[in-house]
Amino acid sequence: MTAPASTATPSSSDARFAALDAWIDAHFDEQVRYLQELVRVPTDTPPGNNAPHAARTAELLAAMGYTAEQHPVPAEQVREYGLQSLTNLIVRRRFADGGPVIALNAHGDVVPPGEGWTRDPYGGEIVDGRLYGRASAVSKSDFATYTFALRALDAVQAQGAALKGGVELHFTYDEEFGGELGPGWLLAQGLTKPDYLLAAGFSYQVVTAHNGCLQMEVTVHGKMAHAAIPDTGIDALQGAVVILNALYARNAEYRKVTSSVEGIKHPYLNVGRIEGGTNTNVVPGKVTLKLDRRMIPEEDPEVVEAEIRDTIARAAASFPGITVEIRRLLLARSLKPLPGNRPLVEALQRHGEAVFGEPIPTSGTPLYTDVRLYGEHGIPAAIYGAGPRTVLESHAKRSDERVELEDLRRATKVVARTLLTLLAGG
Repeated sequence: MTAPASTATPSSSDARFAALDAWIDAHFDEQVRYLQELVRVPTDTPPGNNAPHAARTAELLAAMGYTAEQHPVPAEQVREYGLQSLTNLIVRRRFADGGPVIALNAHGDVVPPGEGWTRDPYGGEIVDGRLYGRASAVSKSDFATYTFALRALDAVQAQGAALKGGVELHFTYDEEFGGELGPGWLLAQGLTKPDYLLAAGFSYQVVTAHNGCLQMEVTVHGKMAHAAIPDTGIDALQGAVVILNALYARNAEYRKVTSSVEGIKHPYLNVGRIEGGTNTNVVPGKVTLKLDRRMIPEEDPEVVEAEIRDTIARAAASFPGITVEIRRLLLARSLKPLPGNRPLVEALQRHGEAVFGEPIPTSGTPLYTDVRLYGEHGIPAAIYGAGPRTVLESHAKRSDERVELEDLRRATKVVARTLLTLLAGG
């Protein structure tokens, strides 16, 4: 016997989610072209000449009907920061009064391409369903994710969806230098104060916590001498080696400290840059080290910095004749989940599972991001956007960085559905 046909009809919310998905599918080729245009304007940081990319992004947004407020950071501040030019963008889309304002933040700056590429890092080339290029995954992809999620929301609103609140797009350009002249500057200037913040993602998971980061510059001074008479000098490089050994020895202790946050393991210290000496036949008189200390959410940054300074001082004292200068370059505090982020996180998980067909967990990440700056202003936040299952798969900060176009499509649907849920009252 044939079962009777169901007379149930989809709920209005189900129909609107389907409408969002359909709009994104219908305009996906346009979204991909938008991302290609963004990738083709370099934003290597350093040197950090990123105002041209902001201008191009504003042009592309204008062609879609959005006015991007351009907020140039004063040139003197930018130069002191070590960059060349920086303009932040805000797009504001307001609906009816009474709902939350949700900001979507992605950063356009990125580390230089480096070596080993098999594709043009600024070509936006598409091969086997992947779009290649520097920042294609982190995080120009989420310029596209967030822009087209907003466009899909506008399309559904035009069809009669009652929305309250608003959406802001925050496109900023100094995440690689710590975000202080990007989101930090926008917040300090009072240019924005959203109720929720969603920031560029890099995996399927919803990220709610991340490590902090302390970066320091250590300059070791000795005394130059001819290599033929080394006893007349004080070798700054040998002194630096003693300091390096003391710093790296701390990693054995850090591995004994475990974070309670899923996805974050233990603290770690890395020395990423060493400069010094004048010539092969000269005893080095000065050597500079730049170190990066990742801090788990449970650590106190002031205690961490004091411990590193003490380690350096003790090591330097064991090598007679050298003196040491220590300068803090960056203190990025960790992101800890704020209780108010629950509606945002639950909506992302629910719609992520619906779109991807699998549960979407929450986790922390050992990276540090601009999101902490919103958190420090009391704004509940989460990290989610286009990305593969892991950061490693995207080749972010490596050669042949790429984004899977299907991941871009699905992430756009999840974000659009989440915005609809929060702005239509749940």
